[in-house]
Amino acid sequence: MKVAMIGHKVVPSRRGGIENVLTSLCPLLADKDIDVTCYNRSSDKVENEFVSMVQNNKFGKITLKNAWTINKKGLSAMVASFTAAISASFSDYDIIHFHAEGPCAAMPLPKLFGKKLVATVHGLDWQREKWGNSFASKYIKFGERVMVRCADEIIVLSQSAKEYFKETYGRETVLIHNGINRPSKKEADIITKKYGLNKNEYICLVSRLTAEKGVHYLLDAFNRIKTDKKLVIAGDTSDTDQYVAMLKEMAKDNPNIIFTGFVSGDVLKEIYSNAYLVTLPSDIEGMSLSLLEALAFGNAVLCSDIPENTLVTEDRAILFEKSNVDDLTSKLQEMCDNEALVTNLKQGVDDFILGKYSWLDVATETATLYKKVLGN
Repeated sequence: MKVAMIGHKVVPSRRGGIENVLTSLCPLLADKDIDVTCYNRSSDKVENEFVSMVQNNKFGKITLKNAWTINKKGLSAMVASFTAAISASFSDYDIIHFHAEGPCAAMPLPKLFGKKLVATVHGLDWQREKWGNSFASKYIKFGERVMVRCADEIIVLSQSAKEYFKETYGRETVLIHNGINRPSKKEADIITKKYGLNKNEYICLVSRLTAEKGVHYLLDAFNRIKTDKKLVIAGDTSDTDQYVAMLKEMAKDNPNIIFTGFVSGDVLKEIYSNAYLVTLPSDIEGMSLSLLEALAFGNAVLCSDIPENTLVTEDRAILFEKSNVDDLTSKLQEMCDNEALVTNLKQGVDDFILGKYSWLDVATETATLYKKVLGN
């Protein structure tokens, strides 16, 4: 079976949620004798963490091909999805697997060539505040409608997304959650030298810096509380330079707020391994890999009460009302003041989440779906 992946930036990578998913999932699919090709955008490069893993356009058993694109905000993803779809249409793939709604606008071409199509909805991207009521938002919604018409199967990550497609389009979808592997924990070393961070002395957020992630709520709340903890914002812009500038303006008078930019590898492992608590104040999520990672590293978590978070954490996290800065401030102050509460939340939470979500299970369910699409 030959499968082409379309819609991501670059694999292997941690640059975003989709990239993280495919970097974890594709090698497991290859172990199931699925010949996987990932169409990487020509405008994106593999991070230093993964450079040594790529040789002769191969990431292990995964074939890497370039999808030519224009390196410009709002155009890069759209152009790459069409150039990848054209290439895949003229190749001998059994299945073309699109990731995210926008790239699905390119589905009619491979459909015309008789290709079997699978799509994964990693989130309702047209809802993201960074797009507003722009052409990009309308284009993503168009991609969603094309996907509903053209895809042989649609994978969603949450029950709420499943209900959305049923209620909006009468379309049945398949729920396959994201997974997580047991991480290797790291003592504070690089982060101490680089940022002055020591174990249990900081709160952190690991996320793209976009409005729907609620970073501005967290900064507002942190500026209100009384604590000697630092706040670490680990992430970078995602076509959201104005929003990031606003965040840094909010933080400029507080020396205990640290922006690290995008981090990966040992630096990211150290940040997760030594945090006092991890926050996820999102308004919108598909199924957050940052949330899974935080719990897998054994962290206490404070997150918004959206269903995509609560179904993951169950009773193993502290919740605040979505978008409610007063509630977030109160809960954040409580957790800073009550170390026993934080210590209790950390107990066994890694085993809890690793027992609940597994990349191997995701690979098995995905491979089974591929076989169903091919009729065997």
